Amino acid sequence: MENQHPEENLTVEQLAERKQQMLEFYLDSIEYLKAQLEHEKLLAEINEFRYKKTQYQIQYAMLLQGPPDDDIESEEPTKEKKLRKS
Repeated sequence: MENQHPEENLTVEQLAERKQQMLEFYLDSIEYLKAQLEHEKLLAEINEFRYKKTQYQIQYAMLLQGPPDDDIESEEPTKEKKLRKS
């Protein structure tokens, strides 16, 4: 990324003033960044609880469904066909 400001020959006082302006900008921004962080944490927590809720609903539905039909058929004894004598 290119430097946004062309090289300037700043005096010591001007450089100190720019540093102070940058410091004030970042200090003023902290309040907003903290609010954004809290907002993002709450959104993540909400999503986590939604995921858990969905997982519980899926598990409950599977419990109510019972075993699959394939398992029931495989548990029945198989009848052997006998060959007729001709």
